[in-house]
Amino acid sequence: MLRGERRHRFIVAFLFAAATAALAACGGNGEGGSRELTWFIQSQPGGALEEIAASCAEQSDGRYTIGFELLPTDASQAREQLVRRLGAEDDTIDLIGMDIIWTGEFANAGWILPVPEQIRPAVTENVFESVLETASFEGEMVNVPIWSNTQLLWYRKDRVSEPPQTWDEMISVAEELGEEGTIQLQANRYEGLMVWANYMIESAGTSILSAPEEIELEQGPTERALSVMGEMSRSPAAATDFSTSDEESAATGFESGDSSFMINYPFVYASAEENAPDVFENLAAAPLPRVDPQIESAPPIGGINLAVSAFSQSSDLAFEAIECLVSRENQLKVLDLEKLPPVRSDLYDEPALEEAYPGFVDQIRESIENAAPRPSGSAAYQDISLAVQRAIHPTADIDPADPTPTYERLFERLEQAIERRGLL
Repeated sequence: MLRGERRHRFIVAFLFAAATAALAACGGNGEGGSRELTWFIQSQPGGALEEIAASCAEQSDGRYTIGFELLPTDASQAREQLVRRLGAEDDTIDLIGMDIIWTGEFANAGWILPVPEQIRPAVTENVFESVLETASFEGEMVNVPIWSNTQLLWYRKDRVSEPPQTWDEMISVAEELGEEGTIQLQANRYEGLMVWANYMIESAGTSILSAPEEIELEQGPTERALSVMGEMSRSPAAATDFSTSDEESAATGFESGDSSFMINYPFVYASAEENAPDVFENLAAAPLPRVDPQIESAPPIGGINLAVSAFSQSSDLAFEAIECLVSRENQLKVLDLEKLPPVRSDLYDEPALEEAYPGFVDQIRESIENAAPRPSGSAAYQDISLAVQRAIHPTADIDPADPTPTYERLFERLEQAIERRGLL
């Protein structure tokens, strides 16, 4: 589908949904009273979603309630379920809790509506620029961030006096520590490997894409990033399950006590406190190490954005609900119950942030500020991610002394992914 055709389809979907919502608001649905909005989203263990949904429904003075259709906790399975239902133009979907990497694909397909101008000031106020970048497609805001996430370098302060500033330094220190120097991170062939690769490439001074359908991948910086990934993967400091590691296995490996470094999300803090008190006592956090000593690291960014289905019969109420759901009070409620980072930068001065992330609030704020999103604005993102994963896994096959063959394979597979342009 050409860009002009996508734009036309986008506008038609928006006008149709707006007209339908207007009729419903005037009683066009044949019944008065409250409308139930259905929110498709992955469940969260702390109960925050149910609390903020009930609170917003109460604040609506009876205009709407919010019910849930809980998606699988596995992100790929959640996406697959949504793709099937939205592809069938299922009008039972009103609100969508979207992984930030679905933005380009869903918007390109015409499945989600642009965010109305009148609510944009409220839902973008003080939101990190890096987070807002994940909410746009072709310059149009198409969903609204509700929580973020990022990675930090976690280390044992009883073994390491100062956190390493670069990957070369971290690998060297870990190897000197011997059996206690293991480095834990995510290198299995799944989205976590794409997260690591994007962070390394961005931190080397280039990007995977320069535009939604244009590859950047400057050769020198990309090969530097690949070389470090190969060095890490072949190092005796790599965990024994390195090529199959994910977030959970990395956390478990670190909690075993044999590791001194870990790249992971903030959930590991509470996990170590519960599962490994001795490790937790010596746990510290720092910014992610640099690939190039002269270039700041570009950390990963994750999180969930909220979108309104193009097939919703209550799009006006759905956007009203979103404005409430992402309010500063509700972001603090999500933080309190789920320990998920807010998307508003001004909230990081609130006492609640220090309570949730004692001693490492500034590191999380800095990591989100400096984050480099994955190229999710491309409609072909799923193909792009798979191309990267297949080109570099297992990362131990990357020759640190000669990463050019891996670079050439990566570039070729990305070209193939872009040419497909996100077939659904």
